[in-house]
Amino acid sequence: MENNRNFFITIALSVLILAVWQYFYVLPRSEAQREAARVEQQRVEEQKKAAGTNPGTDTGTPDAPGAIPNAPGTDAVTPAGREQALATTTRARIDTPSLEGSINLTGARLDDLKLKHYTETVDKNSPEISLLNPAALPNGYYAEIGFVGNDKTGAVPGPETVWAVDGNATLTPTTPVTLTYSNDKGLTFKRTFSVDTNYMFTVSDTVQNAGTAAVSLSNYGRVTRFDKPLVASTYVLHEGLIGFTGTEGLQEHKYASIEKDKQFTPGKSTDGWLGITDKYWAVTLVPTEKQPFQPRYAYFEDGRHRYQSDFLTDPITVDAGQSATVESEIFAGAKEVGKINAYAEDRHIKRFDLLIDWGWFHFITKPMFWLIDTLYKFFGNFGLAILATTVIVKAIFYPLANKSYASMANMKKVQPKMLEIREKYADDKMKQQQAMMELYKTEKINPLAGCWPVALQIPVFFSLYKVLYITIEMRHAPFFGWIQDLAAPDPTSLFNLFGLIPVTLPHMLMIGVWPLIMGVTMFLQMRMNPTPPDPTQAAIFTWMPVIFTFMMAGFPAGLVIYWAWNNTLSILQQGIIMKRQGAKIELWDNLVALFRKKPSPAE
Repeated sequence: MENNRNFFITIALSVLILAVWQYFYVLPRSEAQREAARVEQQRVEEQKKAAGTNPGTDTGTPDAPGAIPNAPGTDAVTPAGREQALATTTRARIDTPSLEGSINLTGARLDDLKLKHYTETVDKNSPEISLLNPAALPNGYYAEIGFVGNDKTGAVPGPETVWAVDGNATLTPTTPVTLTYSNDKGLTFKRTFSVDTNYMFTVSDTVQNAGTAAVSLSNYGRVTRFDKPLVASTYVLHEGLIGFTGTEGLQEHKYASIEKDKQFTPGKSTDGWLGITDKYWAVTLVPTEKQPFQPRYAYFEDGRHRYQSDFLTDPITVDAGQSATVESEIFAGAKEVGKINAYAEDRHIKRFDLLIDWGWFHFITKPMFWLIDTLYKFFGNFGLAILATTVIVKAIFYPLANKSYASMANMKKVQPKMLEIREKYADDKMKQQQAMMELYKTEKINPLAGCWPVALQIPVFFSLYKVLYITIEMRHAPFFGWIQDLAAPDPTSLFNLFGLIPVTLPHMLMIGVWPLIMGVTMFLQMRMNPTPPDPTQAAIFTWMPVIFTFMMAGFPAGLVIYWAWNNTLSILQQGIIMKRQGAKIELWDNLVALFRKKPSPAE
């Protein structure tokens, strides 16, 4: 029993540390980053006023020969809104079952994209998520494909190239959009955009050389972002620049690290992908497999500060009177697990599944998600799927738990003998330990067996926490009643009588119904065992449910519901096994003793 208590305290303190880290580190860091974003936006606006330049003017660092052209809009932003910024350029419309937006014909950039199935909040009238935005806005974010030429090629498509639409001007899954551009060196560029019903664009560029000499030019692609997420990233998942290319494999560069390093250039590659990822969304480039390319992750400070993942292919030769075609893909959308896996398999995108940060313990986290998602398809509710997952996990480990609880029951049976040994050898710890071991051997008891039910909760708890935190499938997933988002904390609070008193409470006082239920079940589970004789342990066991109620209140509601349900099942399971073993269940006696009036010293 002593080892079991110590182990239980260890796991409880581990989760407590996680809760404290989230409350005292993640939340303040989020506020600090929001303030930094506000200051940066104010700085950019002041710079624009001082410079007196037009939105989109490119006065940054001159382009080096053979280098990717400088990003547009690096020197100024427009105070106008999103719709006004879109109206300043000619565009081809995008309309799919999952996306809506437009292609900017200046640069042929994807810089206007909204996600039809996702809103900013759970409110039905909440705006759709705006994933990509024009460069002239403070939150400019876009993907662009272009070319790098030389004197022989003349002007090639880049950030300032104005393309013409050839025929259909609305991009849908069944109607591609074709753009054309010709220069004074006899080169004609024909670009075809196509898109599937989800989030993958295909950009096919054909270069026709009508000149009298062969030319060589390189294809480039970039994902450029001018701001950072308002909510700071955590160590639980990666947000920032990301890619999987060459022999280096997965590359992850957080915003803070790339700001420090300025630039990271891995080795050349012939396959892979790269881009920028958020918690739930991502924009990535998949270069052509026909040409080797040089990937790069960078942070630029000329003009406006910006983050960029880009690639540049080796030169492509187009002989006189001939043509050449290069094809790239652009993923821009939600990181839905099923769709990401399908793209990786169907389009042979190497390790595209790593776009979702499953973490080091992916061998636990991914099966956990698969089980919850499979049960969701059956129940139609992620909350019920989490409850069913808990039951299944309990059933899988029932034989081990049965032995553990049986051992705990036997430990209770011999507790009088254990107390007798402690009293007999109170001054000789060595003999006391030897006598205890002999007792365990005689009674066939494993003192560590009781640790396993608690130990099994560790990987399940953290994998479920990871699944709730990183997977978009859990975002805005409702349960029942007031829980409309399992990935967010319980919105109710005991301190405003669960919404009856219309006051705004600080975060630490948002102690909702489910955290209270979790605290009560944790309290009852602890009272299933005898009160520890050590006063310090007794105090910890008494106050731990209260502390955890406050700490877990800030965790996703789905995790709190899991913990409460798991505690309930553990109470039932332990009670049944202890009764079967003939061991006394201490719950009622402990509750009576807790509320019984203690005699005063005079009595």
